[in-house]
Amino acid sequence: MLHNNEISSLQFLKDSLKRFFPNAQAIALALILICGYFLITSLSDVLMPVFIAVVLAYLLEGLVKQVECKLPRLPAVFIVFTGFMAVFSYVLFGLMPMVFSQLKELIKHTPDIVKSFQTAMLKLPEAYPQLISADKLKDLMFVIQQEALNYGQELLTLSASSVMSLISVLVYLILVPVLVLFFLKDKQILLHWFTGFMPRDRLLSVNVWNEVDMQLGNYIRGKMSEVILLGAASYITFAMMGMNYAVLLAVFMGLSVIIPYVGATLVTFPVLGVAIFQWGLGSDEFMYIAIAYSIIQAIDGVVLVPLLFSEAVNLHAVAIIIAILFFGGIWGFWGVFFAIPLATLVKAVISAWPRLDDKMHHFNM
Repeated sequence: MLHNNEISSLQFLKDSLKRFFPNAQAIALALILICGYFLITSLSDVLMPVFIAVVLAYLLEGLVKQVECKLPRLPAVFIVFTGFMAVFSYVLFGLMPMVFSQLKELIKHTPDIVKSFQTAMLKLPEAYPQLISADKLKDLMFVIQQEALNYGQELLTLSASSVMSLISVLVYLILVPVLVLFFLKDKQILLHWFTGFMPRDRLLSVNVWNEVDMQLGNYIRGKMSEVILLGAASYITFAMMGMNYAVLLAVFMGLSVIIPYVGATLVTFPVLGVAIFQWGLGSDEFMYIAIAYSIIQAIDGVVLVPLLFSEAVNLHAVAIIIAILFFGGIWGFWGVFFAIPLATLVKAVISAWPRLDDKMHHFNM
């Protein structure tokens, strides 16, 4: 016989489980999320080309649907895939060599750039002695110099030894485009096969995915457009003003928007550092670069973001920062890269998760 305390504990456990999992659909969604998490974390190294191909196919699916309005599915897929391969080839054989060449050159001159920046900053106590002292600024500059030199050395070593072996690079370059083509061409076949492993009672999971798909699609399309527009505008501006490393800094500017709030702050240092090294802090050219850079960032924040993301994910700034810190701490760079999509998934699950109170209210109606 069970004692009253044991009965109360069992009843409490039963009520708690019922509150968190009020029906079979909630249990199915929880199992899908748990299995997906362990699949990604345990097999990420082995299946990384597959994950990358899935993300790229998801990005291209929107273009395929637009072309599919005028053509059958198969021709639409081949047209979009051909365009993708043309862009991919340009990035791989045209843009990347220029970026890596300028990156090596920038790393080589990093000590000189840091010294120029340090010399310019040490003039601030003379102009504003009431705001900052020379000793404190010297200590700060020494720390920044050491960190910049260490970071530059790490980048140089990384670029010299390459991120991956040649075999891994070849595997990615061959497998990823092939997988993208098959994911686009055989989308319905693969989805039908994949859903065969899903629970039958998955209406809640489908609803969550529909919400995530709608918001995530808007976000990714807007973010890709923002990266291209901001990078192109930055390159045209820097090149017209005769700034060194224009291609590299434009790539930095475009990629900086991937990490909200943090990226715009981080990219300021290389842009202004190169300008100080090239022209000096008090020069007219430096002021023009600083003004142009500020205008580009202002247009991005005031015009591009509201225009491109009017229908995108509605996440508070605090939620975005917490997502970056949380997922970045778990998965590093990729956690930061996918912080907003993951935060969107969490928000959709929380919003759609059935509650026992809602169920009781439904019965009382």
